[in-house]
Amino acid sequence: MASSFHLPHELHGEGPHKVIAVHGWFADRSAYAPIVPDLDRESFQYALVDLRGYGRAKDVPGAYTTAEGAADVLDLADRLGWTRFSLVGHSMGGSVAQRVVANATGRVRRIVGVSPVPASGLPLPPEQWELFSTADTRPEHRRAILDVTTGGVRPAAWLDRMVARSLECSDAKAFRAWLDSWTGDDFHAGLEGCTTPALAVTGQLDPALSADLTRATWLRWFVRGELVDLPVCGHYAMDEAPLALIRVAEDFLRADAA
Repeated sequence: MASSFHLPHELHGEGPHKVIAVHGWFADRSAYAPIVPDLDRESFQYALVDLRGYGRAKDVPGAYTTAEGAADVLDLADRLGWTRFSLVGHSMGGSVAQRVVANATGRVRRIVGVSPVPASGLPLPPEQWELFSTADTRPEHRRAILDVTTGGVRPAAWLDRMVARSLECSDAKAFRAWLDSWTGDDFHAGLEGCTTPALAVTGQLDPALSADLTRATWLRWFVRGELVDLPVCGHYAMDEAPLALIRVAEDFLRADAA
């Protein structure tokens, strides 16, 4: 049964290959703003969404879980009339995208995870948990997370801007609830042996969601999995290496001749 909730979204392009893009923990759909101007709008049509608790869905109640997010994405695909589509998901959004594949494998053409959280969750050691679990109310903790996951080399003004955007576009209660889901949810059994073509894009400056972690998770579950590890890039490829990200992601999506 269709939900009464309509996942907020914006469409870019009019191409035949439909793609739903899901943002991560720190941003709403504006996470993809740096790459929007240079997307291939003739080959693809992108739907950029706001998960519950973010952007135009900032005040929408919910469980704020990957399962709920995946259900909302599938409901949007139905509303758009997209029987088959591809997925792009950044970080937490990569977990949501994987959950869509696990729930509706036959509908997903290809999936691109940008520094994706594994479908097995991402348990944090105690000192990291303290930092992450208090970031809902402590902007300086959000800034520290951004700094560490981009190698400690990004300009102070960029870190400040990213924190400000995060605070503006997310509801603090939802932000905290989403953390419990993407760190603790484990649904990888539903992906083992999956034949959906799956590209993971990681950044060499990201110590958290590294290429090694992705090899041990993503590439083990997806039989047709691929990995690209971008140099001079951390956790936020859309901001740090937008043109490189577009190239590897769209080349991968175009390889689907369906």
